This record gives sequence, C-alpha cells and structure tokens, in this order.
Amino acid sequence: MAFFLQIVKLLRPLNNYTEAVCMKFRLLLWVLGLMMGKASRTNPAFQQQLGDKDLAFQLQTLDGKVARHFIVKDQRISSRSGVHPAPAFAIAFKDAAYGFATMQAKNKQLAFMTGIQDKSIQIKGNPALVIWFQGLTKYLKPKKKK
Repeated sequence: MAFFLQIVKLLRPLNNYTEAVCMKFRLLLWVLGLMMGKASRTNPAFQQQLGDKDLAFQLQTLDGKVARHFIVKDQRISSRSGVHPAPAFAIAFKDAAYGFATMQAKNKQLAFMTGIQDKSIQIKGNPALVIWFQGLTKYLKPKKKK
C-alpha cells in the first residue's frame, strides 16, 4: 500500500520548482532505501557490514521538510518516510537541492567533506556511524558489464 501512495505522490502535479526539487530528493532517498533493503537480503558482504547493529539513522533537510529514516536490525535494512524519534545519527542537508546534488556527485566523499566544512551539511549524533554508513554505499554500485 505504501508503494502505491509513493507513486500517487509522484504523479500529482508539482506546483513549483522547490516542490519538484523536494520530490527528486524524496525519490532518491526512497530508491536508496530500496537498494539497501535488497542488498541486505542478497549480498553477504553487505550483511557482514551490517553485523549485529540495531539502530536507526536518517537523511533529511535541515528544515525537516524532506526526511527518510532507515532501520537496521537483524542484518536487514528497511526505510520509512519522515523523521525517527531517536536516530543514532542524522545527516541534514541545507535544502533538498543541495542534498540531491551531494548524493549524485561524482566524488561523493569530497562533496560531503566540503558540505560539512561550510556547514551546508550537519551531522547529528555519532560521527563514527556516519563513516560506517558511507562504507555501506560502496556495496550499492551497479555491477559492471563484462
């Protein structure tokens, strides 16, 4: 049911540029959740990285207008829209456009570091877990065709 609600949200007309950018960022976070969920079910190396972690984390805009939290439990990841009441860490981008651009950047680590230095990205919670999360993303890249 939630899947269909997401599709309906995507199909409704967008009123302005800001709303369109928010929708792109929401969609990116949703797809990230799908990819991590699949990897947690099918990729043994990804499951090993999850280990025995039992936590929630979230990616969001600073104003909280766009937020998605990810739940790690029993070597699986699931995600839900909205903010979590007590995430282990949160990565907050100054706005949806900046979040989308950062997560789509060719050199994501440089984009994150630049954003943290100029306060366009704020980390709330345990920074060591943020590094752990960034390590997970290497397992989400598409396999190269031979």
